[in-house]
Amino acid sequence: MKPNFHPKAFLLQKRNVKPGLIARTRILVVLEKTPAKAKEIGDASKLSYKAVTHHLRLLEVEKVTTRKGNRPYVWQLTGAGQQRIDNTTAH
Repeated sequence: MKPNFHPKAFLLQKRNVKPGLIARTRILVVLEKTPAKAKEIGDASKLSYKAVTHHLRLLEVEKVTTRKGNRPYVWQLTGAGQQRIDNTTAH
């Protein structure tokens, strides 16, 4: 069975290995619901704080995420990157 990765989890400037795709997919799923701090993302995605910040920075370089405010930053999705296709609205 092929894993279902989030379309924005694929990076253009880095090699896409399965563990990284899984981690970024978990992070993106959390951020689709609401902007959050790295610790909150880690708690919700069951990833370590270090892994979350690493992948958030990779996604930020590719302009998929952005941070706002002062430390601790609140991370949110931008409109960049491939979008998830919603099959319920397709005709």
